[in-house]
Amino acid sequence: MLYKFIFISDEVDNFMREITIDSAATFLDLHKAILESVSYTEEGMASFFICNDYWEKEQEITLIEMDTSSEYDNYVMEQTGLEEFISEEKQKILYVFDYFTDRAFFIELKEIIPTKRQEKALCTKKMGEAPSQFVADIFEEDKVTKPAKVVTPLDENFYGDEDFDMDELDEESFSDVDFSEESDPLK
Repeated sequence: MLYKFIFISDEVDNFMREITIDSAATFLDLHKAILESVSYTEEGMASFFICNDYWEKEQEITLIEMDTSSEYDNYVMEQTGLEEFISEEKQKILYVFDYFTDRAFFIELKEIIPTKRQEKALCTKKMGEAPSQFVADIFEEDKVTKPAKVVTPLDENFYGDEDFDMDELDEESFSDVDFSEESDPLK
């Protein structure tokens, strides 16, 4: 049996990939197929989350074993078959590829093809450019494409309030704070 998944990104409007993979494959096989389809490296953490119809995370499947003392079942990509969690069309999965900023692809099982088998996962459709793999890459791209921001000095609109008075920031406004060198805790 084959699964045909489509996935999109909420960061790039015209991005889409379609992957067909054998239902007997593991989540690690799907992970590698996704990385290959978007030209990402294998560095960094990643997880799949089986979701309900509202994209709420239910069960996590991690790249490596995270915590064995948890009261919840832990599933690892290499040891977890797709068939264990994927059973019906339109099923939703989040693939978190940038763990620290929670950036993800939204995956949906588009079709189940019952009479076919396939040894290797294939990317069967590509549309658009994938988002950068890491947030640092996005900042690097911004440095090249966007001019530096002009910093304006503080003025009466600093806090979005035209009634803001710059004199409120003087030492007298902090009458309960001792500004003498003797009270400096860093010395």
